[in-house]
Amino acid sequence: MFVQESARRQLHSNSDKGDGSVKYILSGEGAGTIFIIDEVTGDIHATKSLDRERKTHYVLHAQALDRNTKEALEPKSEFIIKVQDINDNAPKFPDGPFVAMVPEMSEVGTSVLQVTATDADDPTYGNSARIVYSILQGQPYFSVDPKTGIIRTALANMDREAREHYTVVIQAKDMAGQVGGLSGSTTINITLTDVNDNPPKFPQKNYQLYVPESAQVGKPVGKIKANDEDLGINADIKYSIINSEGANMFSISTDRDTREGILSLKKPLNYEKKKSYTLHIEGMNTHVDPRFSYLGSFKDTATLKITVGDVDEAPVFSMDYYIMEVYENAPIGTEVGTVTAQDPDIKNSPVRYYLDIKEEGERYFKIDESHGIIRTIQPLDREDMPWHNITVMASDVDNPSLLSHVPATVQVLDVNDNPPEIATQEEGIVCESSRPGQVIQTVTAMDKDDFANGQRFSFALPSHLPVNPNFTLKDNEDGTASIIARRRRFSHLTQELYELPIVVWDNGEPSLSGTSTLTLRVCPCQRHGRVRMCQGEAFLSSAGLSTGALIAILLCIVILLAIVVLFITLRRSKKEPLIISEEDVRENVVTYDDEGGGEEDTEAFDIIALRNPAAAEELKFRRDVRPEARQHCGPPRTCQSPALELDEVDVHEFIKQRLVEADTDTSVPPYDSLQTYAYEGQGSPTGTISPLDSPGTQSEQDYNYLDDWGPEFQKLAELYEEAESEIMT
Repeated sequence: MFVQESARRQLHSNSDKGDGSVKYILSGEGAGTIFIIDEVTGDIHATKSLDRERKTHYVLHAQALDRNTKEALEPKSEFIIKVQDINDNAPKFPDGPFVAMVPEMSEVGTSVLQVTATDADDPTYGNSARIVYSILQGQPYFSVDPKTGIIRTALANMDREAREHYTVVIQAKDMAGQVGGLSGSTTINITLTDVNDNPPKFPQKNYQLYVPESAQVGKPVGKIKANDEDLGINADIKYSIINSEGANMFSISTDRDTREGILSLKKPLNYEKKKSYTLHIEGMNTHVDPRFSYLGSFKDTATLKITVGDVDEAPVFSMDYYIMEVYENAPIGTEVGTVTAQDPDIKNSPVRYYLDIKEEGERYFKIDESHGIIRTIQPLDREDMPWHNITVMASDVDNPSLLSHVPATVQVLDVNDNPPEIATQEEGIVCESSRPGQVIQTVTAMDKDDFANGQRFSFALPSHLPVNPNFTLKDNEDGTASIIARRRRFSHLTQELYELPIVVWDNGEPSLSGTSTLTLRVCPCQRHGRVRMCQGEAFLSSAGLSTGALIAILLCIVILLAIVVLFITLRRSKKEPLIISEEDVRENVVTYDDEGGGEEDTEAFDIIALRNPAAAEELKFRRDVRPEARQHCGPPRTCQSPALELDEVDVHEFIKQRLVEADTDTSVPPYDSLQTYAYEGQGSPTGTISPLDSPGTQSEQDYNYLDDWGPEFQKLAELYEEAESEIMT
């Protein structure tokens, strides 16, 4: 049984006479809710709209009953109601909207994306589910297959650099696209992906760059960039310098982040030698797509002119390292060598030379500031220091702050200035049983001079001495000499030690000789010349002391001596304080135990020096001359006393002179002392009445001026005049 959506159906029993005695009942899916039956006529009605997309069929059971007896007139029958489809669902794109990509410059018909729409209607019934695709937006760039929904490119050579994004709208319509069909649409966002279809291009064909000559090698000095409209690896550029002039001096690399060409120096620039460089720079893509080779070469070139800037440079030495030679013991001022530096700038400023004073150690050389000549300032000794390392500096006169340095090594050449000497200082052993002609010992010589002057030696006994009756010397002519016994049998009891002077000559120019004394000790020997025992060993043996005991005794003696020396040093270093306290400041008092002759003794000591600074100065420098008194007289009775004139001496200058004398006097004790000088001052018109002012015993002083002072001074004037007259008589 088929029921259309929103349709009616009827059930009928053969027992139904139409008199209403039959009652129809309905049971099953949707009975009473979706489907109801008329009990009298058996008509089945749908109370709701049926949706095939929700449920395609219903299973129901129907039965006819006797209305009066309720008995079944027929067995229960089953029937299926199938919902017949109608076009009530539009096509849908369940996955939309879509995003798709296609390479730029793709050929026409290149597949981009396939879209599929679904229709809920029954595809087996009519055309309700037959879908046809069409493009509503996106022409003429793209097209869609009506049946499959595949979207393809419809325009050739679409350029991403011109337009990158496209929006395409696709429609799906059922009923095979006929009028009255339902439709649905979706949006596809299509992006053109990049391909390497654009070569790099320099914005300019000619560039200029200024680089100072002081630019460091290996450091960037400039940048250049070619533009590429492509993206990613398609825009990667490799820069290169294609001409030899530029490639020899400069290098270029690519910055991966900015895609710029970084220009660097390979060699130092020199403005004075070359003032400009021309570089031909090429920029080329590293990933080339052969499909687009017809577009041309994917590279471009540009010309870069580099101007070298002049910079004030330090002087340049003619050599990177100087090696000089000078003979030892050369006179002071001997020329060792010359260094040369030149200002590389165009102005060619004069150069001044210096030796690095920061170098430690004693200085042996000086340099001429103008000519760079190095000379010795003291004698050199090769045996003390065979090599000297110095650093020479040079600077421009116009710009002393620009310094250049160069190392110099001075080799001190050898002269034969050291006499040879015997190499060993040990005693030789002479056996008591030695026979005439027997070799006692073989000696060698050494010389502090170098190989050339110290290799060969000649030996002999001193010619000015008598012939040695005990030993003779044989020169082996190989740098050694043999000491040979001249007599038979030696006795250590008779004579234990013999001293043998030996003269050694070297083959230097001039030849030098030296005399060394070799000590020979006579010892008893066993057979075959083996020493049995010497006196020193016998003494120790007889004393019963072993070597270890002897060392212990010597060590104890050394310790005792050290303690004694330390004790004496501490006793000497312990001194009383020179000044007990700050208040105890005293003069240096020099005591002379000499009895004077009283006031009449004027020869023992001239006391004028205590009060007369001028006289003291004269006595200090001329002690062999007796000071003379001077008297300056003006008008009558106005003669000035010498003491008055002396008092006018500046006491400050006097004290300063004494201070300088005290500081420079090496005979005073090594601690501070206080020296006091009494001074009466100036301003008294009468001077002093002290007899100490008198420069001598014979005075011609006029005391008449004392009469003007009053009667109390008249008696004093008379006494002085009487005393003077007595002295004169």
